[in-house]
Amino acid sequence: MLLIETQGLTKHYAAGEGTVAALSGVSLAVSPGEFVAAMGPSGSGKSTFLNLIGCLDRPTRGEYRLVGEDVSRLPPDRLAGIRNRRLGFVFQSFNLLPRADALANVELPLVYGSVGRRERRERAAAMLALVGLGERMHHRPSQLSGGQQQRVAIARALVNEPDLILADEPTGALDSRTGLEIMALLQGMNREGVAVLMVTHDAEIARFASRCLRFHDGRLVADEAQAPAAASAELAALDDGGARAA
Repeated sequence: MLLIETQGLTKHYAAGEGTVAALSGVSLAVSPGEFVAAMGPSGSGKSTFLNLIGCLDRPTRGEYRLVGEDVSRLPPDRLAGIRNRRLGFVFQSFNLLPRADALANVELPLVYGSVGRRERRERAAAMLALVGLGERMHHRPSQLSGGQQQRVAIARALVNEPDLILADEPTGALDSRTGLEIMALLQGMNREGVAVLMVTHDAEIARFASRCLRFHDGRLVADEAQAPAAASAELAALDDGGARAA
């Protein structure tokens, strides 16, 4: 079964007395376990596409099936349940609760899913350990670096074992090396079978995906498979070069 299937996906927004076509007639399919990058300049429709796939907005026209279920016209409560059960979100600005520690931030999707307190703590702690933050679970976001905060966000996205991670410019607020670390982490999760749909304006980041969608003026203008670069190998080469220089 396909993970994502859209037919004629279209989104119009009101603008004065008229409308603006943010997305026009997008039809595509994504299989389970794919790593897909969506690229395009500002206003191209890539973020609108991500919002529709993330059930954060509704299409004006067209159909969207997620794991075989038509979610195009579902009521808000049903959409909220699908978001929490099937989707994990990673944002450029991390979107962590500033007064909560890393453990509490990762627990949030489980709270909304009515998981018991003990199980929440165990699952959140296991996810933080998986992303390399087992020793920092009681640190608040202000006590963590940008890269560490993004790792917390990734742990939060994974804690409900989603079918799909939606990543919106996940390295945009990070330096190049930390961005490589985050891409290595996302590629590692993808190898474990989690699908990733990532929006980026940066071709250097898009090359880590195995498929690239290109948007322009609200339309999907290219859909190409590609051999993904290996972020972990590039990190290792960077470390090796630094060691030699030292």
